[in-house]
Amino acid sequence: MITSAQDMQAWSKRVHGAGETIGFVPTMGSLHRGHLSLIEKARAAADHVVVSIFVNPLQFGPGEDFERYPRSLESDLEALRHSGVDVVFTPGLSDIYPDGPENTPTLSAGEIGDVFEGEHRPGHFDGVLTVVARLFQLVACDVAVFGKKDAQQLIAIEQMVAREGFPVKIIRGDIVRDDDGLALSSRNVYLTPEGRADALILQRELRAIENASNTTDPTDSLERIKQARQVLREAPGIELDYLEAVSSDTFTPWEQHPTGEMVVVGAIRVGTTRLLDNVWMPSVGAHSSGQ
Repeated sequence: MITSAQDMQAWSKRVHGAGETIGFVPTMGSLHRGHLSLIEKARAAADHVVVSIFVNPLQFGPGEDFERYPRSLESDLEALRHSGVDVVFTPGLSDIYPDGPENTPTLSAGEIGDVFEGEHRPGHFDGVLTVVARLFQLVACDVAVFGKKDAQQLIAIEQMVAREGFPVKIIRGDIVRDDDGLALSSRNVYLTPEGRADALILQRELRAIENASNTTDPTDSLERIKQARQVLREAPGIELDYLEAVSSDTFTPWEQHPTGEMVVVGAIRVGTTRLLDNVWMPSVGAHSSGQ
């Protein structure tokens, strides 16, 4: 385990000096099988793998769950013991933000930071990009893996890498689900058994939308999204924040910019817990973007 920025940079310098590559999976801890699947992708793409564990205060807004965000370093280290990770990087706050988070200039996510999750959590993506950029600097990774479950975060990071010129290849990791279909998330621990049962309706509606896209005509999917939105608005035990089709290239509404893959993104509240899920539909995107 490496705990300081200086030691992390020294390790990375030795690895690159030997002509070897570094794969990176940044996390906030509370690890689950979804994280382990990202690590597997990193292992396949690089000679060495670094996993960071750092709960980033800059991506939590007022009234959000920074203080109660689940922290379980011992169980995280146990989960990583047999995962093939070379380094677990657990920096302190001063390693990431030497002048303190309140005095650290943040990177702007641009337009993608103001819609969907950004609208509900102002400044969130600026905080995400700021910590990811700092971690890229310290780890000096060649490859980094981010999950498709947090689709908006993934695309915002891809845009940042292109914009800032980071020499890092971004790999997209598939969504991992529990046996009941719920997308794995560190925040699932907040759900009561009843809340978990209520939350499953989002995944069921997303699956129905995906099944409706068995043709390459996006009209079928867009019509099914309207139906699903109404179902979710009327569903007991949850509150719908949004359900929309966006472009995987720009994260703008699909009907405005039908490029890349169609991604249907949804967010619901179950009690005080906010859950995200999505489905990527390459068959629709391939047709509509002329690929």
